[in-house]
Amino acid sequence: MKQLLVIMTLISMVLAGCGPQQPPNEAGSTTTQPPQVETEASPAAADTQAPVAPAEEESEASLTVGVMPKLVGIDFFNATEKGAKEAGAGFGVDLVYDGPATNDVQKQIEMIETWISRGFDAIAVAPNDPDAIVPVLEDARAEGITVVTWDADAAPSARDYFANQCTSASVAKALMDTLARNAGDDANYIIITGSLTAANQNIWMAEMEKYRQERYPNMTNLSPEPKVSEEDQALATQVTTDVLKVYPDLDGILAITSVALPGAAEAVRAAGAADQVFLTGLATPNVMREYVKDGTVKEFVLWNAVDLGYLAVQVAVAATTGELAPGAETFNAGRLGQVQVNGTEVVLGDPIIFSADNIDNFDF
Repeated sequence: MKQLLVIMTLISMVLAGCGPQQPPNEAGSTTTQPPQVETEASPAAADTQAPVAPAEEESEASLTVGVMPKLVGIDFFNATEKGAKEAGAGFGVDLVYDGPATNDVQKQIEMIETWISRGFDAIAVAPNDPDAIVPVLEDARAEGITVVTWDADAAPSARDYFANQCTSASVAKALMDTLARNAGDDANYIIITGSLTAANQNIWMAEMEKYRQERYPNMTNLSPEPKVSEEDQALATQVTTDVLKVYPDLDGILAITSVALPGAAEAVRAAGAADQVFLTGLATPNVMREYVKDGTVKEFVLWNAVDLGYLAVQVAVAATTGELAPGAETFNAGRLGQVQVNGTEVVLGDPIIFSADNIDNFDF
């Protein structure tokens, strides 16, 4: 009997040693652990768990915004590209900035057709021709794409908003006042433009003539048909060289594109004519700095081109999301603050007069 009790005792001890060992608690005693729960990876769990609902997406898909200048590769539109990409990064949108290598509206049309086929959410374009571009912009709107023009406008019926650098009247006033201040209110002048189909330049010239008649009736435009540079700096230099020879009584030249003005400055510098003919117009400060420093150009006009590109994207995104709606009189455009809205025209501000006194304050 004793042997039987010993055997049973030994068996009990062995069985007790095979059980799970409980870790000591902080007091040194053991505690009973809850039963193990099978994980998602275990087959048993897969058989018994209810289906897991898919997690909601963290955010909506990013907008795709296409921004098209009149042409790529010139200082002015390089500056607007910088501003457009700044705004795009702030919104977190997928931004495409691209355009033709020359001021070719047909190339713009072809590129916009591609953007339509790719399902862009918004397109912001600076048209080379306000009329020729209308059909493709209408096609974009028919596909539900927000269409914004900037720098130059198209027919209002073909776009949602126009992001305008300045009112046309303010640009005309700044140019003509600058000419009068430096060449006299009876100056003889000519105008060099970029393209005869550029809507913004044609509107500026019409406003310049209107303002001349009102404010400076003794001024004379020696060539009512503007000289054309076709946004080619070398051609602008040649045109200006010819003008200096053809018009001996010339007092001033207004080169009203960012390519025409530096081209004209090259011709005036080469001819040593800066003291006889006052040259002004529209261009970026970086490209004009050397001509201002050496006295070839004393004053010229522009706006902040970086801010214009920034505004174009601000308007495109806000119009797409509904933040900018019809009837608004002002618009909160990011770091630009509140900007003026006139119907469907959003205005950046007033022109800037650049001279030796302030040109080093700007870098674009």
